[in-house]
Amino acid sequence: MAASVVEGVPTVARIENGATVENEVEFELTSLNSIRLNLRNPDFTTAMRVTEAIQERMGSNSARALDSATVEVGLRGSGKGDVPEVLSVIENLRVEPDSIAKVVIDARSGTIVIGADVRIDRVAVSQGGLTVMVREDPMVSQPNPVTIGGTTVVVPRTSVGVEESEAHFTILEGADVSLQRLVDALNAIGLTATQTISILQAIKAAGALHADLEII
Repeated sequence: MAASVVEGVPTVARIENGATVENEVEFELTSLNSIRLNLRNPDFTTAMRVTEAIQERMGSNSARALDSATVEVGLRGSGKGDVPEVLSVIENLRVEPDSIAKVVIDARSGTIVIGADVRIDRVAVSQGGLTVMVREDPMVSQPNPVTIGGTTVVVPRTSVGVEESEAHFTILEGADVSLQRLVDALNAIGLTATQTISILQAIKAAGALHADLEII
């Protein structure tokens, strides 16, 4: 058998969007007194934004959020025969969903996608002879004495250090560091995708990664 080189992790699989088998439930759309909208991704902030958008378009008492995944819309004022029209109005409303801190990793190709607002706490990771350190050092910016209207502000300053030596762990002060800075540092020194994924999994297991970590 000839020698071969395999990159990434080829022994993974997925079903795009999955599959659902359900029994058909018969009902008449025009007989409904209200309809309930189920959010695909439950979130209280998104549910309230949907409710407010419907109320702004159809009246203050037209909708209410029941929980993080359900918004109920009343149909008494609009008339039962207008259900398709009401649904058409609702589906064309523009609502900005609440952003979710999430990191998605494709283990086969080594692709890493980082969502918005993904942060990590103070952390030091050692893999073999490689130690990765992340810290946040706030810096005070003081305006010159002659500056008119100048104010003193705190400016965040993030530092990422990478050392190759004997394996050891170091805890550094600092918090609220962007995960993107850490990944950029790992890429800069030429770590493989598998090594980067292992480090991210370790940070998540340690409770320092404030985001959902999904591996596909």
